[in-house]
Amino acid sequence: MPTFRRELLFSLIIALFCIALLTLDIARVPPAPEGIRCRALVTGVDNSRVRTNLIVKTNVQLLTVRLLSGPHEGQTVEVVNMLTGKMELDEFYEPGTTILIEYDAPEGKPANAVARGAYRLGLQLFLAVLFGLLLFAVAGVTGLKAGLSFVFAALVLWKLFFPLLLLGYPPLPTGLGIVALLTGVICFAVGGLTRRGTATFLGSLLGLLLTCGLAALFTHLFRLHGAVRPFAEMLLYSGYPQLNLTDIFVASVFIACSGAVMDLAMDIAATMDELKFRHPEIGLLDHMRSGLRVGRAVTGTMTTTLLLAYSGSHIAMFMVFLAKGLPPANLLNAPFVAAEVLNILVGSFGVIAVAPCTVVIAALLYRTRTAPDHPASRPG
Repeated sequence: MPTFRRELLFSLIIALFCIALLTLDIARVPPAPEGIRCRALVTGVDNSRVRTNLIVKTNVQLLTVRLLSGPHEGQTVEVVNMLTGKMELDEFYEPGTTILIEYDAPEGKPANAVARGAYRLGLQLFLAVLFGLLLFAVAGVTGLKAGLSFVFAALVLWKLFFPLLLLGYPPLPTGLGIVALLTGVICFAVGGLTRRGTATFLGSLLGLLLTCGLAALFTHLFRLHGAVRPFAEMLLYSGYPQLNLTDIFVASVFIACSGAVMDLAMDIAATMDELKFRHPEIGLLDHMRSGLRVGRAVTGTMTTTLLLAYSGSHIAMFMVFLAKGLPPANLLNAPFVAAEVLNILVGSFGVIAVAPCTVVIAALLYRTRTAPDHPASRPG
């Protein structure tokens, strides 16, 4: 019961922090001009002004829509859909599509309406709820805590980390502080305020510190800069020319692999916990050997996970190089490809290092010959 109360109090504190983060506005960036946003159904399209050059469409598509929500629900409005010629940004609509629009109402009537993309917010909410229900169905109370950690991590990045970078805070120490905070909350929320959670937290931190050091070193040796990331140059032109894009890139490397590092550390710590629970008499060295055997197996698949995750997000880029018949040397030497190679290999270093670190830390924490926790109080 004391363990349950401790974990409940911890979860309530994290929930309160989530609520506080929702109201936080650190960067104080002036908001974009306010407008009324609502769902609308496309009832007609006028493509007479659209200019088509091969597969690229530019200029303006004019839409007639019926508002499905908001203060002017049911009214018909003319909407402008600007086409920039960039397929990754533009959307081309047909009658029957539900879209998100933004408009003004200077005299109580909708005016200056602009299309903001196909309406996806409802499906996103449905998917998030489905994710939470599945998490609870599979993992029970631990799943609820994991879901709470998920929300907390998203809010910390969006409401704390990104604004601090915009304010000019140094990316590396700020990133390390943020990732340490997230690692602590996630590890203790899922693993409980126990030796298992402590071993996961400390092992993850050691792996992430190694990743940060290697990322900073090899970013310099590779002569890479942060502008290899999408939208990085646009960020400078948005009024923040003082930002250190290279350090932001380095921070993105160890933050991106932090989830895999925590995952592996939790696997190892849970294994060490279970070994000690089932065999309280196990010695320190035997405990470490058993943990390392598990760590070797899990590490092998986790490094491949990073390779597939990073490569899968750049399939089109690799296909372009192949389609042009360029040699592998050109491909691997390109700055944006070298950045992904660095991401994969440096992230894998952190994943590999976290296994022995967590094994040693957990073995020392469980070095007593008593069982770690009573079964009823053990998280998960």
